[in-house]
Amino acid sequence: MHVETLLLLVLGAVAIIVAVRWVADRSGLPAAALLTLTGIAYAYLPGPNIELDPELVLTLVLPPLLYSAALDSSLTAIRRNLRTVVSLSVLLVLATAMAIGVGFALFVAGATLAAGIALGAAVAPPDPVAALAVGRKVGLPPRMITLIQGEGLLNDATALTILSVAVAAARGDGFSTPAAVGQFLVVAAGGVAVGVFVAYAVRPLRRLRRDPLSSNAISLATPFVAYLLAETVHVSGVLAVVVAGLVIGHNNPSWASGASRLQTEAVWRLVAFLLEGIVFLLIGQQLPAVIRGLGEYSTGTVVTASLITVGVVLLLRPLWLWLTEHLPQSLHTRLGGEDVAGDDGDPWTGLTRLSGREIVVLSWAGTRGVISLAAIFTLPLTTESGAPFPDRDLLLFCAFLAVLATLVGQGLTFAPLVRALDLRADEADQARLRNEARAASVEAGLRRLTELADEQHDDVDDEAIEVIRSQLQGRLDRYRRRLDMLQGAEGGEVPLSPQYEAALRVRKAVLTAQREELLHWRDVGRLPDEGLRRLERELDHEEGRLPARS
Repeated sequence: MHVETLLLLVLGAVAIIVAVRWVADRSGLPAAALLTLTGIAYAYLPGPNIELDPELVLTLVLPPLLYSAALDSSLTAIRRNLRTVVSLSVLLVLATAMAIGVGFALFVAGATLAAGIALGAAVAPPDPVAALAVGRKVGLPPRMITLIQGEGLLNDATALTILSVAVAAARGDGFSTPAAVGQFLVVAAGGVAVGVFVAYAVRPLRRLRRDPLSSNAISLATPFVAYLLAETVHVSGVLAVVVAGLVIGHNNPSWASGASRLQTEAVWRLVAFLLEGIVFLLIGQQLPAVIRGLGEYSTGTVVTASLITVGVVLLLRPLWLWLTEHLPQSLHTRLGGEDVAGDDGDPWTGLTRLSGREIVVLSWAGTRGVISLAAIFTLPLTTESGAPFPDRDLLLFCAFLAVLATLVGQGLTFAPLVRALDLRADEADQARLRNEARAASVEAGLRRLTELADEQHDDVDDEAIEVIRSQLQGRLDRYRRRLDMLQGAEGGEVPLSPQYEAALRVRKAVLTAQREELLHWRDVGRLPDEGLRRLERELDHEEGRLPARS
């Protein structure tokens, strides 16, 4: 492909991503599903098409996407929900792979158990991008967001490890359950160790170069360093990237400067936006290539294999969630543990068990994505004997069908389902918590000012201390008035204060007037562009501290 053609494809993809995002924002439909359908439509048009390169996806696309998601995740929340996260990201992935493998061995003519497990491992891990985008928009509770996020971060390592073991067995290397379990434990533990090592190795580099540009460059390189280092020592690169992102995200408040955090967050949002869009377009474009390989199979074989794959993917997840949430209390308690949550809670974490509505929503959040396709495309063409890999084209089709059914089917219906079940976060409670934290922060600042006032200093320091004290006290008074209003909030809705809303409108109008005056100074030659950009940055940071609503 010529460079000009590739550039045109990239520019076209960016234009489509922006246009689809605009449609999604106004229609309420998930961008992931719309992009996938757009990719399918493009695949049948005349012109160049792009085939999925699994190595490219696993090496260049997957690490930054996982790292970006890990930076935004809560390590503390994942720890509190660890039992459910591990259940979904490890045990359910294993159960899905085994169920599809057994189904293929029993009901698909000529299929082997190892080939079926390979397919099951590929389609087992949900890709939470689409579900998270919709969930945040409709206001899912924080615990649900954490479970979807935590599962999506950790399940890829489980699936790829199972896939490698199944492929080795299908190619003729044999299968040993103890060896497979041992390999999985070594690969997983090694991935965690590499991730922690990379996270703490990055820390002195970021302290050495605290300017935002250098910090950004280090941040962009981190997921690739973690992935390549883990793969070099033959452990889980995926898990290494996730652990590094979780540790760095957890420690970012103390490891990075404020300017670095602002710029790094903006850069990673852009990277995730473009990569996710390109990934979903690529998923749709693979349909013609996948369908072309089905000519040698009978209709009955294709239908049976498809029903087994999609059926297990859709039905096993809600069944698993229901069973694990309704286990006897004694099975939940750790050895020597203490029941700290009461009869309705989880004694391991102290959290209440998932309700019926939460199980339904979490079941419907299991959309599959590019990881499933990239994994299944890594299947070798031949076995060790030189024979074709068993049912490779059929496995590709079944994986694509599972991705399409969940990404489009569940993706388009996820938001209506959440609204119908009325499973939303208590916005007033979250706003109350944030205001309490703001007030506590200001009170800590005032206490520090009191300590400074008691120290020896001159009149200039006295004047500065009083100015800052006055500013902080004004802020504290506003937060306390806001808390009083939130205490009386009903129905979980955040009450709107006319005075607060009016102040926001006035402040934004003043900022607009300031920008216009700065532009006028630049246009008449009184202010150089460098000075304009510096002053605009100050106004942009001030505007960024205001709520988004008018």
